[in-house]
Amino acid sequence: MSKLQIALAPGDGIGPEVTGASLRVLEAAGVLDKVEFIEVEMGQRVFAAGDTRGMTDEAIETIERTGILYKGPMGTPIGGGGKSINVSLRKMYGAFANIRHFQSLPGVETVYSKAGVPVDFYVIRENIEDTYGGIEHRLTPDVFECKRIMSAPGCDQVHRAALRLARRLGIARVHCGHKANIMKMTDGLFLDRFRACARDFPEIEAEDVIIDALCMKLVLHPENFRMVVLPNLQGDIVSDLAAGLVGGLGFAPSANIGQHISIFEAVHGTAPDIAGQNKANPTSLLLSGLMMLRHIGMLRTAGVIENALLRTLEEGVHTGDFGDPGTPAVGTREFAEAIIQRIGSKPQTREPAPEPEEDTPHLERPARPTTNAMLRTFEQIVTQHVGADVYIESTLPIPELAQHLERLCEDTPFRLTLISNRGTQVWPSGSIFTELVDYWRCRFELRDHTLAGSLGQGPGISLLAKIGEKFTITDFQPLKDYDGRPGYSLAQGQ
Repeated sequence: MSKLQIALAPGDGIGPEVTGASLRVLEAAGVLDKVEFIEVEMGQRVFAAGDTRGMTDEAIETIERTGILYKGPMGTPIGGGGKSINVSLRKMYGAFANIRHFQSLPGVETVYSKAGVPVDFYVIRENIEDTYGGIEHRLTPDVFECKRIMSAPGCDQVHRAALRLARRLGIARVHCGHKANIMKMTDGLFLDRFRACARDFPEIEAEDVIIDALCMKLVLHPENFRMVVLPNLQGDIVSDLAAGLVGGLGFAPSANIGQHISIFEAVHGTAPDIAGQNKANPTSLLLSGLMMLRHIGMLRTAGVIENALLRTLEEGVHTGDFGDPGTPAVGTREFAEAIIQRIGSKPQTREPAPEPEEDTPHLERPARPTTNAMLRTFEQIVTQHVGADVYIESTLPIPELAQHLERLCEDTPFRLTLISNRGTQVWPSGSIFTELVDYWRCRFELRDHTLAGSLGQGPGISLLAKIGEKFTITDFQPLKDYDGRPGYSLAQGQ
């Protein structure tokens, strides 16, 4: 039988050490009898050679051919010179769901383990959109912008991935974390799509929780959560918070799941200060490798290795970053050897991981696309143009600014209805205590809303041209109704 091929990127700093240790454990458990790892070149050495992608053409070809990447921690140039490889890979390959499992481990002492509070939950993070689109602009001398992109198909992808995983694991309750009380359209969409997707999983209790309350509740009572699905930035922050509950990023495995390509990685840094010293803890990358084995169907081997790791930790074997300071720490290689010696053993102080019979590696992938896929959720929507938000740079006083804008729209289908500054309404009403910057949102809406169905975007663009003769325009956003509902938000105080 031909072996299943997996792309392998050892990483930078401590990456080659923790990768080597993890591979030794996988080999001892028989993984290399069924799987072939093909090393690819990416990371700091590629950046240093002048390739701002941080990965070679050959690496890209291998990843796309195999459909799986197992990678150690990667360094990213600070400042100019290249984007984060981690983010680039997830976005290039549509790895829309980041899955991290946080659980109390024997021998890893935390305030929760001391108190006898069990921690065992998953964070599922949307991986492509949100502010991680990196779309930023300087709008005025004083104002900078980062655009937040949320799509219904992107929400659907991560929610269905989370709910399918919950069903497979027998998790009965899934929480959606959000800030829809403030970001009513973007986080509101994320929450709405969670509720819509959850209707197809009636056996799972679907709940939601506001993100700040979630963080407090995770710290106070982590045992009350089994799975949380979150937008990208919030999920990134909560993932690190959750890692702190179980001992740090050294114990946090990570999988990035896509339709065609999936990535399994360590999420901690490259720790250049200890690189090459045989001090690094390989647990995170090894646990990520177990997620990878389960992804390809090697369920029994994954269970066997996990039980050997648990027994090793249970017996107090530890690297220098954790464990009983009264017992000597072991090195990276020695930690791996301790796990290998315990293959076939099971933990004594906790329930062992299941070791089912299924153990044949396989990877089902859709056919390679011939063009970029266009994702759609809402295909039968009636849209109508009803106005425009024009963003301008100005230091004029509010009454004078409003007078100029009202004159500019006199002979158009639109009237000035709102001026806001940093999201807060300042005209036609507002507070004298609202402090201002040189960036304004000026909202123009149809004088006669019955015209909405007969006008396109042309009149709004004509208005934009008139305003552009008098003011510096920094942005323009057509206002539209979708099935009769406004596709734009109110200002604070409106």
